[in-house]
Amino acid sequence: MKISDEIVLSARNLTRRKGRTALTLIGVVIGTCMVVLMISLGIAQTQANDEMLKSWGDLTQIQVYGGGRSMGADGKVLKLDDKAIENLKQLDHVVAATAYVSAYSLQGSVTAGTNDRYVMDLSSLTGVDPAAMEPMGFQLASGRWPDTGPANKKATKIQVLVGDYTGYNFYDSRKSENSPNRYRWQGMTDAQGNPVEPFVNVDKDKMTLTIKTGEGSTEKTQTWELDVVGHIQQDVSKGWWTQSNIILRTQDLKMIEDAYYKMAKITNNNTSYDQVYVKVDDLDNVPAVEKAIHELGFENTYSMNQQREEMQKQVVRSQMIFGGVAAVSLLVAAINIINTMTMAIYERTREIGVMKVLGCELNNIRTMFLMESSCIGFLGGVIGVAISLVVSFLLNNLSMILAMFGQSIDLSGILGGGMYGAMSSTISVIPVWLMLAALVFATLVGLVSGILPANNAVKISALEAIRHD
Repeated sequence: MKISDEIVLSARNLTRRKGRTALTLIGVVIGTCMVVLMISLGIAQTQANDEMLKSWGDLTQIQVYGGGRSMGADGKVLKLDDKAIENLKQLDHVVAATAYVSAYSLQGSVTAGTNDRYVMDLSSLTGVDPAAMEPMGFQLASGRWPDTGPANKKATKIQVLVGDYTGYNFYDSRKSENSPNRYRWQGMTDAQGNPVEPFVNVDKDKMTLTIKTGEGSTEKTQTWELDVVGHIQQDVSKGWWTQSNIILRTQDLKMIEDAYYKMAKITNNNTSYDQVYVKVDDLDNVPAVEKAIHELGFENTYSMNQQREEMQKQVVRSQMIFGGVAAVSLLVAAINIINTMTMAIYERTREIGVMKVLGCELNNIRTMFLMESSCIGFLGGVIGVAISLVVSFLLNNLSMILAMFGQSIDLSGILGGGMYGAMSSTISVIPVWLMLAALVFATLVGLVSGILPANNAVKISALEAIRHD
């Protein structure tokens, strides 16, 4: 028997009992639809969680903590210093590593204006490795990145980046500390409601960084002119300092620190950073890189991936509950297919006997019944996926649809968000791979369900089948 003949016979047999076939098909449709929708809710929840975590920080970034808390295999305290950073950079899948250094230990200021009238504290300085900034995901609003390479101890200018609101960090030193005119801040307006500009225009005004030690006759100072080469785009997820700080190269800030300690005659033996940020090339590689960092001896690490995994476990637990209900629906659908095919064999016993007498091979008979059951599964899968797409569209646009009728509802906190504060307007996401997987799975359910009836069909005796009424 040709495959085309088997297909024709299978289609004809399915249409013999249209009502029974339709009822069996409905079971597969409901099961497929429920499975697709439950998985789509989980996918939407995962995307909502990832979007929320991205707003908190970089998902592919690992924070490594030092501070003398990490021990090496030899029992000695590991230092999170420049050598350690170089070792971190050598790890597989690591694209960059840098510390974010602050200047809290320095005495001095950044000044601008006539007679250095406007002053900024050195606490508004941040040191970052310029070679790591672009790979770490920092972006420029204008200008260029600072040059890479070692610091020049004889330099009188230092390349820096500034933020959108850096100028507002300056205060007027000629005004008393209690004067409301001493400070200006972003969003400040005058009596007419016009925005108030900062005291210092960081692009035009000359800015000088000064460190000093001692008082009166013992006072010592050293100065550098700040050369603004670019504006960094603010990104609070990477640090609040991207909004208003002056960003120096790490090597320049360390050079300034060395000059300060030398002037103050202070011995600085602390070469370790409090924390280092490691950038990984892909989210899937974060666990492996974090494990490699632990093997280097730095056990104290943190990444958003840790929290993401906890969120994913919660999503999986929820999906397992709903998926169990969907699985029961498919199980009932499979039983219905078995029942339908068994009844079909009973009704067509004489036909099976005639086919055997005419020389039809047993495999052809088995294949014919398997094709019928598979066809029920496939058609149920197609219709189930189609209904799932419609339901998904309605869920994602339910608020807008109800608003057209003067009603309001928000399902994001129930179905698509709310976990850990994750909120999303997208409640259900059905990617192409999910649709294809649902079709294959529904077809397999039909195929497996037809195995037992098909085997029973080929076991029927030809003579008994012919005598069957």
